[in-house]
Amino acid sequence: MANIASTLNKLAADNCMYLSGNFGFISYPKELTTGSSIMPHKKNPDVWELIRAHSNRLQSLPNEISLMTTNMPHGYHRDYQLLKEVLFPAIETLHTLLEMSHFMLEHIVVNEDILSDPRYGYLFTVEEVNKRVLQGIPFREAYQQVGKEVQEGIFHAEKRVHHSHAGSIGNLCTKEIRKKMEMASQPIQ
Repeated sequence: MANIASTLNKLAADNCMYLSGNFGFISYPKELTTGSSIMPHKKNPDVWELIRAHSNRLQSLPNEISLMTTNMPHGYHRDYQLLKEVLFPAIETLHTLLEMSHFMLEHIVVNEDILSDPRYGYLFTVEEVNKRVLQGIPFREAYQQVGKEVQEGIFHAEKRVHHSHAGSIGNLCTKEIRKKMEMASQPIQ
């Protein structure tokens, strides 16, 4: 359960970060966020923040169980009765967290126009260096040229990706991933 909670924690933290104004990669409908108490433009990802917090608490479960069962000889002891107070609510909490995470992800909105944001103009510097190398310019020279253009504020990227290997931004393999996920989520027969 703690491992699942750890994964949910990372998912929640990523959602909080990518929703923030510093990134803006994703958004959620206003019904699934709350407004800031002072900043009218800000959307707070309360659901993800609570998933993150509850996940942190669940990650302490192995330690709590270990401490409750330490220093006892083999056999059954009344001490084990206290495990129910920890385990049963944790199972229910984990179930709720999984349901809420699923619900939130069904409503995620990906900012598909993010690369037009000037903040991300330098994402393509490596593409430009590679393009120049393919044109015959030595790597070191191409690297220095692009670096100088960035420093001088004159770098303008061609915002096209030429990668085609599986898993790259030019070939995410989302259809294949979706197919495998659908197969994996089929009931066991």
